[in-house]
Amino acid sequence: MDAKTIYAQSSDIKSRTYLEYRKDMKKKAIAELEILVWLKSKLSTLYPKQKIKVSKSSGDAFLWFLRKGGVTREPDYHAMIDDKDFDIEFQYADKIDLKYFDFAISKIAKKNKKTGKREPHQDRKILYILKNNHSFAFFNPEWVLKNGKIGFVDAWRKDAYRIPRNKFIKILESDPTLKSVIEMIDVKNYILNFQHDPIGINKEKLSFLLQQIIDEQKIIKIIPNDLDSFFKVCFILDNLNKAPQNINLWLVYLLSFISNKNTTEDLSKIIYCVDFLYSKTELKYNELKSLVNKVKECFKLLKSFEQKDGSFKSSVNLSPIDETRNAVFSINLLEDLTQDLIFYYKTKEFNPITKIYQNLNFIHNTYNLIKNLSMHYYIS
Repeated sequence: MDAKTIYAQSSDIKSRTYLEYRKDMKKKAIAELEILVWLKSKLSTLYPKQKIKVSKSSGDAFLWFLRKGGVTREPDYHAMIDDKDFDIEFQYADKIDLKYFDFAISKIAKKNKKTGKREPHQDRKILYILKNNHSFAFFNPEWVLKNGKIGFVDAWRKDAYRIPRNKFIKILESDPTLKSVIEMIDVKNYILNFQHDPIGINKEKLSFLLQQIIDEQKIIKIIPNDLDSFFKVCFILDNLNKAPQNINLWLVYLLSFISNKNTTEDLSKIIYCVDFLYSKTELKYNELKSLVNKVKECFKLLKSFEQKDGSFKSSVNLSPIDETRNAVFSINLLEDLTQDLIFYYKTKEFNPITKIYQNLNFIHNTYNLIKNLSMHYYIS
């Protein structure tokens, strides 16, 4: 560790709500992108002999989280059937034993400025999927107004339209083709939860190690001189919601750590830091070009480590579970960066991310490996 670097006290390492937000947004994106192919097929059945086109509302530039937090107000999908187009709002639930099925007021209705009454949106439909019994409902906002009442939803901490369970289940239709789609959603959510563990692990490690009094001016000025220190400084700054001075210089220097000698552990630290620094600055042309090239290099390295059994191997000194966790964590952030670069910088260097974890080539094997390894480590 760089002796010149002064770190924060353990009490200053806060919970990283931003990462939790991103994790929640990623879960929604997993479902939305997996459902998209099924939705196209289902609309073809519902509207036979008509030309169907369905896409995410933002097309290839779809973002599943906003760098500054919050949620987008764009609808989830846009559909065109022959010459008629409409939006589709998507919701899903894991189980059926709910007293009410809730819908955000803004997605169902808007107030008439003259009368003050809420009127249903005419430009959209609602798709609701119930995961545990592979059923769905496709309906107009008007149905919600007729069958629901506005009430307070504790989980949302705000009012919403609430449909009683006995009314809602009557419009659900079973669909066996949803089974494989929902299984993939569950697989990817399991991997997402697994790869998120290092955040808590590192927070515990740093909270235990960091006992010195914080000097924020020094920590944001001094560029660390090795990868381990770089990671620790960025992690601390991230949790303190601080940014270093000369961010772009930090980023360019950090990118120089990427090489074919990296292990999955190295890459997970580098990419975490890149993601953190990237989110705090605007890139100039040469910096953007360098970042794009290095992101490509990271993808190639991870692909070279990937095995057909779903594992990743980069070093004899790393355990299989750590290798795999490092790799999926890195892929997760690289896909975020890829889509972000497409959206904000209009780069044409990447194919858009159309499925979360699309760069895991043996995802079912990876999932089974993680489950088996996790069980082994838990028992031992």
